[in-house]
Amino acid sequence: MSGHSKWAQIKRKKAVTDSKRGAAFAKIAKEIMVAAKLGGPDPSANHRLRFAIEKAKASLVPQNNIQRAIEKGAGVGSESSNIEEILYEGYGQGGAAILILCTTDNKNRTIADLRNYFTKYHGKMAEAGAVGWMFVKRGEIKVLKSAFKNQDEMYELALDAGAEDIDFADDEYVTVITKPEELEKVQRNVMKKNIKPEETQISYNPKEHIEITDPEIAKNIVKLLDAIEEHDDVQSVYSNFDIKEEILNMVRVE
Repeated sequence: MSGHSKWAQIKRKKAVTDSKRGAAFAKIAKEIMVAAKLGGPDPSANHRLRFAIEKAKASLVPQNNIQRAIEKGAGVGSESSNIEEILYEGYGQGGAAILILCTTDNKNRTIADLRNYFTKYHGKMAEAGAVGWMFVKRGEIKVLKSAFKNQDEMYELALDAGAEDIDFADDEYVTVITKPEELEKVQRNVMKKNIKPEETQISYNPKEHIEITDPEIAKNIVKLLDAIEEHDDVQSVYSNFDIKEEILNMVRVE
């Protein structure tokens, strides 16, 4: 069974408020713009754009917002965007490795804000490549566990679809794991089984986990990642920390 992200589990426990929903819409719009800029405005020929549109629709982003983001990213009409995708790297307190995927039209603003977060919560940013080697890039297709009778059915789906592995660590979802370049093919095969994925994405999974046992260090790491993720330019945050449940229960997530 593949490793899991403790941060992903913590995030899921946090309530989504109306104010955060608006920020989420803006982030998804940036994701669509980057996808359209890199691969063109046609989702049938641009699987990354198609995944971003699916995510937008699942998040109830209005169709006109989606279309506007596509046109802006692709430079169609009067609007255009100089938005770009950047992967930043750093360390949280205690040595936890952190990868931050950003979409930004102002790199100076983004990196200045990230440095402030790392400084505030006793971490530090790192040079490109210093942290990235600790993670494996992979495709992920998340499916509700409730769609299956048992784990045997889940394994059968993953194998038939051509997946590399399957991750049961999450309480709510099973994650079908693929090579990045095979994500689109495996997703199509999953859907042929009348299973609708909840989310399809490229992710970075830690090769190994570092255990955090000090409650104060755990609190600083969680607060750091929380602050980073709420930044308007940040799309995804990945880390290799692990915290036992009794320590995690002592960490207050606001």
